[in-house]
Amino acid sequence: MTGSSALPGPHAPTLDLGGRTALVTGAAGGIGGACALRLAAAGAKVRAVDRDAAGLEALAERAAGLAGTVEPRVLDLTDLDAAEQAAAGTDVLVNNAGLQLVRPIEEFPPEVFHTVLTVMLEAPFRLIRGALPHMYGQGWGRIVNVSSVHGLRASAYKAAYVAAKHGLEGLSKTAALEGAPHGVTSNCVNPAYVRTPLVERQIADQARAHGIPEERVVSEVLLQDSALKRLIEPEEVAEAVAYLCGPQASFVTGTSLVLDGGWTAH
Repeated sequence: MTGSSALPGPHAPTLDLGGRTALVTGAAGGIGGACALRLAAAGAKVRAVDRDAAGLEALAERAAGLAGTVEPRVLDLTDLDAAEQAAAGTDVLVNNAGLQLVRPIEEFPPEVFHTVLTVMLEAPFRLIRGALPHMYGQGWGRIVNVSSVHGLRASAYKAAYVAAKHGLEGLSKTAALEGAPHGVTSNCVNPAYVRTPLVERQIADQARAHGIPEERVVSEVLLQDSALKRLIEPEEVAEAVAYLCGPQASFVTGTSLVLDGGWTAH
């Protein structure tokens, strides 16, 4: 059987994003910060987007000495026009920014539901829309949407987050189908609970919603459905993002890379 490969040899090449511009949202910490540093280490010029100016400055300091650079950009993603403009000229787009509120549906504030959907679904649409003309023009682009196991499974008390992540999965697949003729891939990365401030902040809400003490939340709620009984580290998610940006993943598009410790194996 004969065929051709996009790879030069039997070994996966080192990720080299020299000369590429990447944009990472929610980059001031957690998964976004880890992704920004990983892409900068591969040589990319990273536009690090977040509302947290101090967190972005700290990130830029951590990036000193890497092959690429981290450029802090303070931006509120509810400003959708600004979000779309910020994505212009990017080669790699990582939609990561998110927020969380744990409440039963009948107690869920409608204004918070609206904000979550704006930041986590409508803003990614606008960012993709802003990035695609440049990607199409050069015949290459990588869109990585940091989804969640909650893009594939639901949990009680997370109506807005689950709705946004399920929507992001569909948006990502549509971008993959449209982008394929232009050399642009679009995929989701789906971690379970990651050791981030976002997860730490929801422990009290989870305890209240489930009627259990906070010290029982991690083992009885967060890790209940995971075969691997630990939180994922942000750097592990960043490596999955980096893989999807490399040449060895050029045939991977329209799919979800699940890092859930066996959650969806049930």
